[in-house]
Amino acid sequence: TVNCLDQHVEKSPNRVALIWERDEPGTAVHVTYRELLDLTCRLANTLKKYGIQKGDRVAIYMSVSPLSVAAMLACARIGAVHTVIFAGFSAESLAGRIMDSGCKAVITYNQGVRGGRTTELKATVDEAVKNCPSIKHVFVAQRTDNKVQMGDRDIPLEEEMTKADSVCTPESMDSEDMLFMLYTSGSTGKPKGIVHTQAGYLLYAALTHKYVFDYQQGDVFGCVADIGWITGHSYVVYGPLCNGATSVLFESTPVYPDPGRYWEMVQRLKINQFYGAPTAIRLLLNYGEEWVKKYDRSSLKVLGSVGEPINKEAWQWFYQVVGEGRCALVDTWWQTETGGICIAPRPSEEKAEIVPAMAMRPFFGIVPVLMDENGEVIEGNDVSGALCIAQPWPGMARTIHGDHQRFIDSYFKAYPGYYFTGDGAYRSQKGYYQITGRMDDIINISGHRLGTAEIEDAMADHPEVPETAVVGYPHKIKGEGAFAFIVLKEQTAHADHIKEELKTLVASKIAKYAVPDHILVVKRLPKTRSGKIMRRLLRKVITEQSGNMGDVTTLDDPSVVKEILDAYQKYKEKSSS
Repeated sequence: TVNCLDQHVEKSPNRVALIWERDEPGTAVHVTYRELLDLTCRLANTLKKYGIQKGDRVAIYMSVSPLSVAAMLACARIGAVHTVIFAGFSAESLAGRIMDSGCKAVITYNQGVRGGRTTELKATVDEAVKNCPSIKHVFVAQRTDNKVQMGDRDIPLEEEMTKADSVCTPESMDSEDMLFMLYTSGSTGKPKGIVHTQAGYLLYAALTHKYVFDYQQGDVFGCVADIGWITGHSYVVYGPLCNGATSVLFESTPVYPDPGRYWEMVQRLKINQFYGAPTAIRLLLNYGEEWVKKYDRSSLKVLGSVGEPINKEAWQWFYQVVGEGRCALVDTWWQTETGGICIAPRPSEEKAEIVPAMAMRPFFGIVPVLMDENGEVIEGNDVSGALCIAQPWPGMARTIHGDHQRFIDSYFKAYPGYYFTGDGAYRSQKGYYQITGRMDDIINISGHRLGTAEIEDAMADHPEVPETAVVGYPHKIKGEGAFAFIVLKEQTAHADHIKEELKTLVASKIAKYAVPDHILVVKRLPKTRSGKIMRRLLRKVITEQSGNMGDVTTLDDPSVVKEILDAYQKYKEKSSS
């Protein structure tokens, strides 16, 4: 926090650190570096008063706000480890993460506000901590005026902060001490707590923020990501604040109160760099250009795309319509595990070409390699393979909390001596990199990474559904959607009722965005003789490549393919009618 706050407060205390773009347009709140340091120290002293010490884990379940940023920085200041849990996650997801990380406290709001609606954050926390004996205190801040139930372990946060001292001496930390944990989906059902440390992470976030976006002192940096994701950690909080930037906190949605929201905000706040997700761009593209052209976007210098590969149509619209063809558009490739941007078109030589929908150039110190199926490095250009990184870099994750073996197995076992990203990539004729997508059972819904196994595990709890298989399929807006194949215990008449129950189950166990768009009832799933479900066949069925099923000889009973194809055709006809 000294790098993010104190150094700037000494030099320019009244510089704006955060612009909180609240849900209601036109109600933005500006917070200076001095004010943010004051908030952070009071919050830090409050945590200390209630027994939070260096090394303790603290869960943050809050919507984007200056207070949630102060909560992250307060943990860092006293040497506690924050784990921010996206405020859209269900009580069960929240409890699982609290238990895995062994959190001592939760910081939350009474309610959240987004898209004109309130969400019950405190009630969700109450539900979650019932099963979490490690939680000693729940700090509750007020985002709305509504009263919520307060129990024995609940502490009104703002009341305590007004009583607290506004000076808090920062804990002295080792460069490799833990800074935060962030949970991300793996290909098995259990999310993994990715660990980032102090010095390397901050250095990498700050450098990539400065050079990829060409950030200049005085610019207003607008990253519209939620703090619950790594993008919010690196490019809303740590990177910009370390660089003494002015960072926008976006609480709302791209279509509230109308599809012009982003661009109205750009005009009003005079945003210079705009960093967002392709899924939002694809959504807005459908509403037409007039919502963009209504507003003055002349302040924009750089546009950025993050969270999933951007398709050419969305790229062109973002570049031509939003950026008027005069802003560099950086398609950035990176992961929760990499800590910051690894491949992006900038930095580069002045005016160097940017190829649409391509991440292109590795950042300083990043050495990408492509590997073939025999684990050999593929040389030359115009080639595709598994994307690996050949040398360590400062921002890389150090371990998975409580499971170092899983860390080794997930990232370093497939290609010994290399970090395996889980993505496939193409290296062009000119040596530029294009990400082609995941190579495992992980899908990307609206920029949210999700293991298909997580959705399957959630649905498996339904008593009528002995077997499920979930695969991703291309979705016009979300990038990918989830398509579920289910087997029912009895061929029942109330299959539709079960489908609705499954949707509710997934929403309550994971989050609303994880709910499958389609659920298809089949008699059985395609399995190998050893009992492994062949998901690639299911993918071929729904992407309508059934003429090219590949090798089906390993199937226990190849006739299952026709069965599923017939069921899919019937489902399609029924849907379109």
